[in-house]
Amino acid sequence: MSPQTEAVDRRPASVYWALFVGLSTFSLSPILVRLATEAPGLTVAVWRTTIAAAVLAPVAFFRIRKEVAAFDRRDILLIMTAGILLALHFVTWIESVYRTTVASASVLVTTSPIFLAVLGYLFLREHLTLKVSLSIVLAVVGAALIGLGDISTGTGGAPAPLLGNSLALTASFLFSVYLLMGRVVRQKTSWLAYVFPLYSVAALTVLTIALIQGVPIFGFRPEFYMLCAAMALGPQVLGHGSFNYAIRYLPAAVLGLLSLVEPVGASVLAYFLFQEVPSLPALIGMVIVLGAISVAIVNRKRPTVPASD
Repeated sequence: MSPQTEAVDRRPASVYWALFVGLSTFSLSPILVRLATEAPGLTVAVWRTTIAAAVLAPVAFFRIRKEVAAFDRRDILLIMTAGILLALHFVTWIESVYRTTVASASVLVTTSPIFLAVLGYLFLREHLTLKVSLSIVLAVVGAALIGLGDISTGTGGAPAPLLGNSLALTASFLFSVYLLMGRVVRQKTSWLAYVFPLYSVAALTVLTIALIQGVPIFGFRPEFYMLCAAMALGPQVLGHGSFNYAIRYLPAAVLGLLSLVEPVGASVLAYFLFQEVPSLPALIGMVIVLGAISVAIVNRKRPTVPASD
């Protein structure tokens, strides 16, 4: 039996069930964010991350103390860095939805496989095939078309589409690095022992940024806090949580492919809920980006360095 077959056999069925549940929540994320625009994006990020950490705290307190106490400096550094990156991902992602269309933000934030291919080339010495290199060029062209299309039409109540699209791409890059770090840590750490400290660091980071900038935390309608709770329990605990669970068994690039479910579902929901109709150039750009991502994933070579390294 080949090592690859053995790796497949070691994957518990719960991985696929977790991904099924988690992916079903991802398309709701930009919709919930758009509905919560009565508050600044940082306020949304504060409550989303804080509620997610608070929900896991009672169980984590009793189950992971010994495991966390055994962390070495490397584990602590990786988890803290991943938590900060996750916090910045949420901040840039939420702000992007405030400024551009749901469809554009959702497509651009799923460009993580392109970033993973570039990062693999730079840090893991992974060879970029001609098809992967072409996919990167196509993704850049597609992203440019999305930006030009959004700027030219200004549809969907997008006040600053160029800034919003840039923030979505930044969020995608941050997600890529955070996912790679999670791939390393999860080889030796249980899901809860990784996710709870990760979410706690993310919550503290976002809260610190909000306090420094003087962003209001309280004083909003009860519906706003309910939306934040829905984001925390759905897209974060179930959505990101399923990815953090599966990253121990599946390559980050595969999870990147699965994340393409989000822009499709989110765009359909945005059409019916907010009457957001992408312009023709933006629509063509979205198709090009999604195609480029698929090419990058299908043709991406396996890492020359083991994930545990």
